[in-house]
Amino acid sequence: MLRNGRLFGHRVETGFPDLPILEVSLRTGVRVRDMENLKRKQVMSQKEKYKRAVKGDIVYNMMRMWQGAVGPAPVDGLVSPAYVVVKPYDEANSSYYSYLFRTAAYMQEVNKFSRGIVADRNRLYWESFKQMPSLVPPRPEQDQIVAYLRAQDAHIARFIKAKRELIKLLTEQKLRIIDHAVTRGLDPSVPLKPSGIEWLGEVPEHWKVERLKWVCRFTYGGSLSDANRRQGNVPVYGSNGQVGMHDKANTLSPCIVIGRKGSFGKVNYSERDLFAIDTTYFVDRKCTNANIRWLYYLLVWCQLDRISKDSAVPGLDRTDALNTLVPVPDYEEQERIANQLDSETAEVNDAIARTEDEIKLIREYRDRLIADVVTGQVDVRGWQPGPDDVVSDEELAALSDEGSEGDDENDAEGEPEEA
Repeated sequence: MLRNGRLFGHRVETGFPDLPILEVSLRTGVRVRDMENLKRKQVMSQKEKYKRAVKGDIVYNMMRMWQGAVGPAPVDGLVSPAYVVVKPYDEANSSYYSYLFRTAAYMQEVNKFSRGIVADRNRLYWESFKQMPSLVPPRPEQDQIVAYLRAQDAHIARFIKAKRELIKLLTEQKLRIIDHAVTRGLDPSVPLKPSGIEWLGEVPEHWKVERLKWVCRFTYGGSLSDANRRQGNVPVYGSNGQVGMHDKANTLSPCIVIGRKGSFGKVNYSERDLFAIDTTYFVDRKCTNANIRWLYYLLVWCQLDRISKDSAVPGLDRTDALNTLVPVPDYEEQERIANQLDSETAEVNDAIARTEDEIKLIREYRDRLIADVVTGQVDVRGWQPGPDDVVSDEELAALSDEGSEGDDENDAEGEPEEA
């Protein structure tokens, strides 16, 4: 056991504007940043202030290290002044320590060594990081652990990829069921009329076709950081679904939550009062006179994820979404359609939920495996790779959480590191 200051040195080097910008992902570590949207293009003018990270250096986000925002740099690159860069000495394999630093036990230690005015602004500075104790297996054993865990990660990533493909097929099946009921209703004998919209085609002649803004309004979710959540039984929803619990709601049930950032356009429904956070919009009883369950199916049918703005972080623009033209039956028919769709989609929903649970379970298994291997509770010194233990970075990308707003919000971006 040694303190991190014996294993790593602090790298603070600026003035390399030609290097690519790197960012930290909570699930998959450090990656080269996508520079396609405006927010990230603006960063380019500040590159002289950015720190250089050499391939193999450990990079961590001071404010989110406790969540696992740490990893080895895949290439020489630049990171925000709000990140810390540490260079490994010869006895430290940065990939091994990346696995170790992201275990639950180590992240609890990070909290103890972090400091700040309030809990949700705590930061792990270099001066504190270097005092933290870490395990130090012999370097050959560190290398063996990394090889073993990468091989296991490849198997897990293939499993997750296959399950995601199954969810995609099941979702397409669900959309086909919803499409017919939402656009044609339940009575096949009802007379139809042209909707006036080429892609929509004909709709029942007694229905209206109007913009979504006349059916409902989207309300912004509220700010609620992890550190500010209090113990309670109120679900907290982000753009990808439930992300925690709190003791206070900001919606009235039943409620629809729509992803605004992250998994933008994704639609979730809850029969409970909930707290919708600021990566979402929500629609509850105060926001519409329509049947809420029917409106949920209508919003799923709209496929709002196809509407995106490139002027900032990719996300769902409220004005564009609410200008979508939609078919609208009267309230009684909305209720009948919702009840029918509840019945017809129940089996598919159950299959999707089971598959999502399988992904969750394999992730929990991975977390336990990593913790056991990096701490020596599982001995892998005698392990030899087999023909199926081939690892590619492309495959490992499946370990990331698709569309998770918690993955890399860059909330400390651009803030200078304190001395």
